[in-house]
Amino acid sequence: MFADVVGYSRLMSENELDTYNTLKSLIYQLESTCVNFHGRVVEVRGDGILALFETATSAVEFGVELHRIASQHNQNQAGSQRIKFRAGVHLGEILIDERGIHGDNVNIAARLQEIAEPERVYVSAAVYDQVCNRLRYGYEFLGPKQLKNILSPVSTYCVRSEVAGATMAGTMRPDMPGDLLERPDTPSVAVLPFSSNGGDESDSWIAEGLTDDIIMNLSKFRNLFIIARNSSFFFKAQSMPPQEAARKLNVRYVARGSVRRSSSRIRISAELVDASTERTIWGERFDRKIDDIFDILDEVTECIVAATAVMIESHEKQRLIQAIPTDLEAYSSVLQGQHHILKYTRNDNKKAQVFYQSALESDEGYARAAAALSRTLNIDWRYSWTEDPTTAFEQALTLAQRSIELDPTDARGFGELGYVHLYRKEHDAAIESYKRALALNPNDADMHSDFADALAHSGDNETAITHLQQAMRLNPYFPDQYLWHLGGAYYNLKRYDDVISAVNKMNNPTEGQRMLAASYAQLGNMDMARLIADKHRAAHPNFSLTRWAKVLPDRLEDDTQHFVEGLKKAGF
Repeated sequence: MFADVVGYSRLMSENELDTYNTLKSLIYQLESTCVNFHGRVVEVRGDGILALFETATSAVEFGVELHRIASQHNQNQAGSQRIKFRAGVHLGEILIDERGIHGDNVNIAARLQEIAEPERVYVSAAVYDQVCNRLRYGYEFLGPKQLKNILSPVSTYCVRSEVAGATMAGTMRPDMPGDLLERPDTPSVAVLPFSSNGGDESDSWIAEGLTDDIIMNLSKFRNLFIIARNSSFFFKAQSMPPQEAARKLNVRYVARGSVRRSSSRIRISAELVDASTERTIWGERFDRKIDDIFDILDEVTECIVAATAVMIESHEKQRLIQAIPTDLEAYSSVLQGQHHILKYTRNDNKKAQVFYQSALESDEGYARAAAALSRTLNIDWRYSWTEDPTTAFEQALTLAQRSIELDPTDARGFGELGYVHLYRKEHDAAIESYKRALALNPNDADMHSDFADALAHSGDNETAITHLQQAMRLNPYFPDQYLWHLGGAYYNLKRYDDVISAVNKMNNPTEGQRMLAASYAQLGNMDMARLIADKHRAAHPNFSLTRWAKVLPDRLEDDTQHFVEGLKKAGF
C-alpha cells in the first residue's frame, strides 16, 4: 500500500514547521496502527508511506483506517491546514533486499495512489477479487487505467468505506459489453463533461453544473436519445477523443466544451462532432456577462438540437422552458449542491442540503431547489443519515409537492413525490407521479429505474424489466441500484437464475446477499444459500427479518411472503 498527502507542497509553503510536525506525529501514529492490521511501514518517503501486509484484506482495512485517523486529526485544524491522504493498494510478488522492497507490483501501488481522489483508497482488480466478498465496503469500478510507466492498463476500483449510497453511484462493470450496445434509431447524443479552464479547481462545479443542465434540457425531447449524466461523466477524467467516447457509448454525436469564468463574465465554448465522419458540424463561443448564463444554456441546447437536424414540434419546445430563478445566487447554490449530491455519501448529502436550502432562501419560488432538497431528505431517510428519519421523510413529501406547485413542467418534483408515495405504500399515487415525470423527461435513466422499482413493488414486473432495460441503454455506466431493482423484479417472477446473474454483476456484492441467498434457497442449493446467509450475518449483525419485511413497500402480501420464505429457507 502506498499513501501520500494531497497538496503537501502547498501546505509546506504556507506553514512549513507546523505541517512538518503535524505530519511527523501522524506518521508515528500510522506506523503503530499498521501493526494492528498485520502490516508494517517499510519506508517513509517525504510525505508518503509504503507499507506491506500479509493479506489484501488487511491492507484495504488499514487504508480506510488511515483516512479515519487523518479525519479525526483534522477536526482541530483550520481548513487550509488539514492533512488528507490518498492511497493505492496492489497485490503481487515483490523483491526484498537490505534497501527495502521493489518491483513492478510496488510501482503499480504507487501509481494507483497518484490517481486516487483525496480520502479514497484505489485498488487493483487483483485486490478487489480478494476483498469484495469479505469487506462490507462499496466498490466502484473505474475501468482499466493506463498508469505512468506501467506497460499494461490496470483495472481499478475505488473503495467506499460508507457502503450506504454506493449502489446509487454510477460505475462501469468489468463485463460491460461496450461495443455491443445497440445504436438507437433516433439521433443519439452524448454530452461530455465541459472542462473548467479557469485554473481554479474549486470552480469545476460551474462546468459540471452547466453540463448537467444541457443534458437535462436535451433529454426532454422525445425524438432525441440522450446518454445519461452518469455515463457521460465517466469520461471526465479520461483524455479520450470524442470519436472513442462515441464508439464506447454507440452514439452518433458528441457534444463537448469548456468554461472560463472571471469575476463578472463567463466564456463558454461548445462544439458538436459527428463521430461517424469525425467532422465538427457546429461550434460556437459564448462570451457574456455572468448574469446571462440562462440565455447561454438555452442557446447551446437549441444549437445542438438544430445541428442534429431534429424537427422539434412547437409544443415540445415549450416543454424545454422551465422556471428559472430570479436570483443568480440561487442558481449558483443549486449547481454547487449538484456537485455534492451525486457522490451519494453522508457528508456530501449534508453539504448538498446546505446549498439547496441556501438557494431557496435566495429565491423561495425556485422549484428545482425544492425538488433537490426533497431528494436529499429522501436519501437521509433511506440510509438513516439523520437522527429523525420520519421527519425527514415527511419534509421530503412537503418539498416535492411544493416543487410541483412552483413548476409543474419540471420532472424532478414528480420523481421525488413518486419515491415518497411508494414507501408510504401509496402505489397508485407513486406510479402516477413517475408517469408524469417520464412524460416530462423521457430520457431520464434514473427515473426509469425508480419507476421500475415502483412497478415491481406494485406487481407489474414485466413492465418493470422493460423500463430497466431502457435505463441501462440510456446509462451504460449504470449504478448497482439498477441491477438491484432488476433482481427484485426477477425474484417476484420466480426467475431465480436470472436473479443470481443480475446480482453477481453488482460491483458491491455484499449489498445483494439477501436476494442471492433467497434465490439459491428457492433453487434448492442450500449449501450456497447458507454460506451467503452467514456472510450477510457477519456484515449486518443487527439485521431483523421482521422489521425488514414491514419496510418493504409491496402492494401484494404474497410478494413479501415469497421473499421472506426464501430468506427463512436460507437460515435467516
